[in-house]
Amino acid sequence: MPSSVVAEFDYNSETLTLRVTYVSGMIYDYLKVPERVYKEMKAYQSKGSFLNHYIKGKYKFKKITT
Repeated sequence: MPSSVVAEFDYNSETLTLRVTYVSGMIYDYLKVPERVYKEMKAYQSKGSFLNHYIKGKYKFKKITT
């Protein structure tokens, strides 16, 4: 099911960085995210809900400018 918030996301296991591209086009890197959290997000039905409950406010982030 497509997310109304998250367009796509990817994970770098070397840097433990979760990169989230929002439907709005904004891109954020969430830092020091354990791989198990990324795998849980992949399996979770609502990516936006998972992001709000388990990522935002729990991991530092930086906005990526393109």
